[in-house]
Amino acid sequence: MSMLQPARIVLVFPVWAGMLALVAYAEPTLFTPAAGGIVPLLVVIMFGMGLTLLPADFGRALARWPVVLLGLALQFGLMPLAAWAIASLFDLDAPLALGMILVGSVAGGTASNVICFLAGGDVALSITLTSVATLVSVLATPLLTWLYAGAQVPVPVFSMLVSIAEIVVLPVVAGMVVNRLIGDRWPTRDGWCALGSSAAIGVVIAIIVALNAEAIASLGLVVLGAVVLHNGIGLVAGYTLGHVVTRDTRTARTLAIEVGMQNSGLAVALAQQYFSAAAALPGALFSVWHNVSGALLAAIWARTAAAHEEQAGV
Repeated sequence: MSMLQPARIVLVFPVWAGMLALVAYAEPTLFTPAAGGIVPLLVVIMFGMGLTLLPADFGRALARWPVVLLGLALQFGLMPLAAWAIASLFDLDAPLALGMILVGSVAGGTASNVICFLAGGDVALSITLTSVATLVSVLATPLLTWLYAGAQVPVPVFSMLVSIAEIVVLPVVAGMVVNRLIGDRWPTRDGWCALGSSAAIGVVIAIIVALNAEAIASLGLVVLGAVVLHNGIGLVAGYTLGHVVTRDTRTARTLAIEVGMQNSGLAVALAQQYFSAAAALPGALFSVWHNVSGALLAAIWARTAAAHEEQAGV
């Protein structure tokens, strides 16, 4: 299976998502009736992720457990703390601060695996980190949200735990079962899963933008600034600490992408289900921005790798 097809899809995704977001902002009534579709769309995305995974992907964690632990420490240690600090720095009100903390407390985004491929990172490690972090998030996300936001907003920890299990674990496991049954009979499924996930995430973003059109008009730039800073902290910390610990550029790039790219779609779904449309705004903006920054980084790193290979061949 060639990864070129999903790679193209991920590169086009920021344009697709941005266009849908602009349409939703200009004509919110086109998307607001679909508010109830956010969770089903997330289930479809996670099922698609499961279709690209095998039990062996989780087994890789046994061989590279120190790096996996570093990735998890950054994912669930640094990112929620950074989100809380940024929300305080920008003096965001309670719903927006909660949305930032939700984004910081979820696992890495599913698009990170293809971005990692484009950037010349370690794809096997990327899949392992995404998979393990997704499972850890079932407990970590509601607990971290309660830890950082519970004083401001009542956080239904147990209900969130159940929802994450339903939205994340069950669809991923179901997808893995189907993947195992299919075997090699559908060699292009990764491309189709990337296409389906990109389409679904784009629609989710549009729905959230439509629901928050008025808030975006007054708060959009402030929240976008907070989101860009949060994403940048994850990318820089992942690369820097990854390089310091491993002295390996490919691993550093992989950690940067895994830590910087969040499963913001899940943050949006949880915010919409348990809190408010305003709490979903940071996740919606993050969904667009982290794909833009990830695609740009991938292009820069891929060009750098090509230049090094050309020099080595001379």
